[in-house]
Amino acid sequence: MSSAEEDYNFVFKVVLIGESGVGKTNLLSRFTRNEFNHDSRTTIGVEFSTRTILVGDAMVKAQIWDTAGLERYRAITSAYYRGAVGALVVFDITKHQTYDVVDRWLKELYDHAEASIVVMLVGNKTDLAQAREVPMEEAKMFAENNGLLFVETSALDSTNVEQAFETILKEIFSKVQKQKQRSSQSSTVSLGSESPESTASAQAEKRPCCVAL
Repeated sequence: MSSAEEDYNFVFKVVLIGESGVGKTNLLSRFTRNEFNHDSRTTIGVEFSTRTILVGDAMVKAQIWDTAGLERYRAITSAYYRGAVGALVVFDITKHQTYDVVDRWLKELYDHAEASIVVMLVGNKTDLAQAREVPMEEAKMFAENNGLLFVETSALDSTNVEQAFETILKEIFSKVQKQKQRSSQSSTVSLGSESPESTASAQAEKRPCCVAL
């Protein structure tokens, strides 16, 4: 097991964000260690766990970061988001207030993360469906309108936890592969507008021939 764990082609950093108490830490422990802790005591400080899975024909090491209580102090720093290629924005389907602030979390994410980051909206605690306050259709529509992946999960009974992480990792992997293809195709084609140093001279000297149609 340990040798397989060390053998990987990519490392993808994925961050968990959302209000305190929505189940981020248990989603992390369920996916990386298949554990669930009923004691929801908040720990302070950033934590992360890893798990290596096969995505397509590549071994991907998922490095999942958890705010670990910092979200209640608004103390999450830009370092938390740095290098992240994926994010799970988690809310509790039984507490509408945790869904109402998803917009704020998305704003913070996009303020600090790369524009190309893959984002998934996660409605957690489906095991408490009888206490649901956020209709699935409403959250799904919000995700579609904002270009987010969407899934509902239960860290308690494992529903869709694997699927959530595997889906976002596959989407990240797909993006990375497309970027690789694009960069290899365009490596011989240099566009002046993409290089700040050459933009002015290119426009001055070659304007007639450099109009992109």
